[in-house]
Amino acid sequence: MVTPFTLSPSSTFLFPTKTLKRFSALTLSKRQPRPLSVTVTSLRKPGSDIDSPPLPPNVQTFWQWLRDEGVVSAKAPARPALVSEGLGLVAQRDLARNEVVLEVPKRLWINPDAVAASEIGSVCSELKPWVSVALFLIREKRKSDSPWRFYFDILPETTNSTIYWSEEELAELQESLLSCHLLLNSIELPCPGTQLLSTTLSVKEYVQNEFLKVEEEIITPHKQFFPSPITLDDFFWAFAILRSRAFSRLRGQNLVLIPLADLINHSPSIATEDHAWEIKGAAGLFSWDTLFSLRTPVSVKAGEQVMIQYDINKSNADLALDYGFIESKADRNAYTLTLEISESDPFFGDKLDIAESNGLGETAYFDIVFDRPLPPAMLQYLRLVALGSTDAFLLESIFRNDVWGYLDLPVSRANEELICRGVRDACKSALSGYHTTIEEDEKLKGANLDPRLEIAVGIREGEKKVLQQIDEIFKGRESELDQLEYYQERRLNDLGLCGEQGEIIFWEPK
Repeated sequence: MVTPFTLSPSSTFLFPTKTLKRFSALTLSKRQPRPLSVTVTSLRKPGSDIDSPPLPPNVQTFWQWLRDEGVVSAKAPARPALVSEGLGLVAQRDLARNEVVLEVPKRLWINPDAVAASEIGSVCSELKPWVSVALFLIREKRKSDSPWRFYFDILPETTNSTIYWSEEELAELQESLLSCHLLLNSIELPCPGTQLLSTTLSVKEYVQNEFLKVEEEIITPHKQFFPSPITLDDFFWAFAILRSRAFSRLRGQNLVLIPLADLINHSPSIATEDHAWEIKGAAGLFSWDTLFSLRTPVSVKAGEQVMIQYDINKSNADLALDYGFIESKADRNAYTLTLEISESDPFFGDKLDIAESNGLGETAYFDIVFDRPLPPAMLQYLRLVALGSTDAFLLESIFRNDVWGYLDLPVSRANEELICRGVRDACKSALSGYHTTIEEDEKLKGANLDPRLEIAVGIREGEKKVLQQIDEIFKGRESELDQLEYYQERRLNDLGLCGEQGEIIFWEPK
């Protein structure tokens, strides 16, 4: 469907941060359909929707409801159809790139405004937006007279998102949940276990805590609004619906479900998020209703699925958590390296001040993507936390404005060697925790796997490839330690005190 939200700076919804980061606050980002299978397959061939099985009665009723509401007509550019992902939108005629596929008026949206205008609006006003919408979804789903009852009838009860996996299924993601901390002088390098697993467990814990809180503060004290028991499973269902189907980054709308639009599925072949959707003003001369407008980012033939790119920057771990599928593209494989300045470091205060002055902190997270260069500032941060001994003079206040620039290049052989050894040891420790090898995972991928096992195998394999890549990068740096130019040599060169062979020039008095 649409939107996932991230545990990033985004905002009101909930989403775990990067693979390995500490779980803090969830946020919704913009994701799409809630695909029901492990991977997104190719588009349907022209005319394939004609030969596909007839729509289930609940989907036909949903479509008729939209027609009665004036949202669609028999000549609509696209309509629901059974596709490999479950439900999707199939073009009824040829569509040009950026052509409008559908428009849904605001009166049918489900968002914090809809909650505020409902019976529970007064008791939900102080809740996190996603929590209030989750309660609204659960309540409306149970009402036989809900304006959205035909929409709720087509929503899935579960997906392949990892938050729904059993303990046995989650075990397939587990290599080692132990955090290995390599204390190298003043550098502390946590190398976490399976990142998708740790993130999934953090998300589940977060959702459970939010449920217990809202149960105590809202549900129990206001039985008149919630006469039927609301369970943790109900809350997880609402959370997953929002996580996989809500649109975000809309003008003035950070969290919104759009019936019909959320049927659109994801295509790995679409490499842009541009022109997929927008908010329009009044629907017409005699209507003041705001419209959600969805466009096709590529041209589509009649009978093919209309699809979009959910989020080009999401890793496979993010896709698995949000939607329950992964891609085969190598650049979807990522690993987050977590680096920390140890509080026991005798230079902790100085290092923290330098890190914060350059947009980082006591803990820094660096997302490393397969077959791409190391993230900016990662080497600088590593050199900073590893500074010590004879290099500690760079932490003095006289260098404070320039030290970050100095750290962009090797500081000393000892500092660079410590970094290489620390990162390589962390990678090896993380790799040793997986219970399968890359070769074994590749063999498994050739079998006819259960969708969830296929996700687990793909995630394991991808993480291990990135870890091997990191190890190879720092192995290469290690082999070049004797050829690198370090701070003292650069400084002597700048002063004209270093010869062509690197020897120090001493000037004797006349």
